[in-house]
Amino acid sequence: MATIKDVAKRAGVSPSTVSRALSGKVPVDKETRERVMEAVRALNYKPNILAKGLKEGRTNTVGLIVPNICNPVFPAVARGVEDVAREHGFTVILCNTDENIEAEKDYVEKLQKRWVDGFIFATAREESQHIFELKEKGFPVVLVVRHMDQAVDAVVIDNYKSSFEAVKYLINTGHRRICIINGDTSLTLYKERFEGYRHALQAAGLPIMPELVLDVAGRDDNGYGAVTAMLKKGILPDAVFATSDPRAIGAIRAIKDCGLSVPGDISVVGFDDLDISAFLDPPLTTVSQPLYEMGARAARRLIDMINGGKSGQPKVELVEANLVIRKSVKVREH
Repeated sequence: MATIKDVAKRAGVSPSTVSRALSGKVPVDKETRERVMEAVRALNYKPNILAKGLKEGRTNTVGLIVPNICNPVFPAVARGVEDVAREHGFTVILCNTDENIEAEKDYVEKLQKRWVDGFIFATAREESQHIFELKEKGFPVVLVVRHMDQAVDAVVIDNYKSSFEAVKYLINTGHRRICIINGDTSLTLYKERFEGYRHALQAAGLPIMPELVLDVAGRDDNGYGAVTAMLKKGILPDAVFATSDPRAIGAIRAIKDCGLSVPGDISVVGFDDLDISAFLDPPLTTVSQPLYEMGARAARRLIDMINGGKSGQPKVELVEANLVIRKSVKVREH
């Protein structure tokens, strides 16, 4: 593999002249530059990006840390991050933690040693102290999908409002016994979605029925087992609000396997608006998260930080989410 010294020797210049010619930041006369570029092509020289980064103090590389790449939310976010990063000349290193906090810390330590310029975390939770520590050290950090508090920049949706509006829609269409399938409430987003559900019921004067609150955190069947068990006990809601589309899919399957219909017997509303949601039977009414846009905005925010263009206090940016009405909800008599 050719080195910068080989290029310099072939072009008849010093290695520092080659470096200046390739950087484009320092004027080099046209004839010298042409000799350098001819030598680069002839030797198929590839600059050592890491060495260049060490010299300049940056590598145009960012780390994207996600909790579960099998969850269809995160590939959409990752695509938004990567498209914007590529547009600005950055490379993205994707790390999957499987919600393992120690694995996440290990990734962060290794990527810092490789001189990444910043991090985007989709993994934030109550115990993510290492994220605060990075921020306190002045390291560029942006959160996406999940956030902790106002101390770290983030791009998220208003989970409380979105959940409130989804449950309010069910109430306005005549539903009174509304089940919720919720995730891990140690995560802010699921805590906020539950609060939206609870306050929508309260605002309508409806009771919160404990038997209709299904916590499926840590389970791999997306609520299928919990909904099946509820129905087999004779507990029959007239609607299910699932806090993710995969949980809505699990609910629909459980309802049908128990001999009931959607939306004839039980309406279902999801949360995400994954690509598959429009093609289910029936097509799923769901809260649409602009996942690609969230990833893109997070990348722009991070690159702005890296380039020194951001000032002021950290900001949690709320991206608009909308309820997409399809055919999984039946209008019932009040």
